Amino acid sequence: MADSDPNSIRPLTSETNAVESRPAEFVDAADTASLAPGQGRTLELRGRRYALFNLDGQFYAIDDSCPHRGGPLGGGYFEGCEVYCPLHGWPFDVRTGQCRTVPARTVRTYPTRVENGKVWIQLVASPGPTSVGDS
Repeated sequence: MADSDPNSIRPLTSETNAVESRPAEFVDAADTASLAPGQGRTLELRGRRYALFNLDGQFYAIDDSCPHRGGPLGGGYFEGCEVYCPLHGWPFDVRTGQCRTVPARTVRTYPTRVENGKVWIQLVASPGPTSVGDS
C-alpha cells in the first residue's frame, strides 16, 4: 500500500501509542515539592482527571476513577505501592494499574518524567510500568 493511502497500516513508533494512535505528549502536571513521598492527589489536565502518586521519589500517574463505582483514586488511602479506593477499598498498584481484589478491573497508567523540579505526565495511556527517573 502506498504511504498516501488513508487505509494503510502505519508501524508503531515511540511517538505513537497503539491504544489511541496519536502522538504522545508530556504535560506539566505538578511541582515535585508539592507531593511528598507516600502522598497522592487528583489532578485535572486538559479536562480529564488523573491521580498522581509519589512512591519513594518515583512518580506514577493513573486514571483517577475507580472502575468499580468511579471513586476518586487520588483521594484514596495510599500505602506501599497501592492506593485504596475511598468508596469500597479496592486496592490498585499505582505502578501497573492492576487491582489485587479483581484482577480483570485495571486502571490506565500514564508515563511520567521529572525535569527541573516538575512532574510531567504523558497523556496517552501506557500498557506497563510508567515511572521514569530524573532526566
